[in-house]
Amino acid sequence: MIVRAATEDDIEAVVALEQANLGVDAWSPTLVADGIRGGLPTVRYLVAEADGAVVGHAVASIVADIAELQRISVAPEHRRGGVATALLDAVVEAGRAERADRLLLEVREDNHGAQAFYAARGLVEVDRRPRYYTDGSTAVVMRLGLGPACSWS
Repeated sequence: MIVRAATEDDIEAVVALEQANLGVDAWSPTLVADGIRGGLPTVRYLVAEADGAVVGHAVASIVADIAELQRISVAPEHRRGGVATALLDAVVEAGRAERADRLLLEVREDNHGAQAFYAARGLVEVDRRPRYYTDGSTAVVMRLGLGPACSWS
């Protein structure tokens, strides 16, 4: 498996992952295409590829000292095989390369598996955002220190 920057050839696969895994919170095909084509200057799309097929994707926004993981999605048949870890590692690396001092993300309050995944990789809960998701669900905000300017993880 490799993790690389997404290209126009990946748009269809990323849209399919969004729709299959994120349901009502999936981004539109137009927004995905715009992001992959570079129309959103702070946004980076990464894909995980195995045997020539896109099996996961991550979206990060890096602005000044903050990197934000906006999406991470893995095809069900490739879960628990290191794809999400590889994508998260690539986002952390991109944040550090651009001198971000922290990584932030939101995860659904009821998604205990994702919260445990992030916690095992050093992220800690720092806040909650009520009614954050389309269906009114609360988001848990998690943070990871990336650099020396960040005084806490």
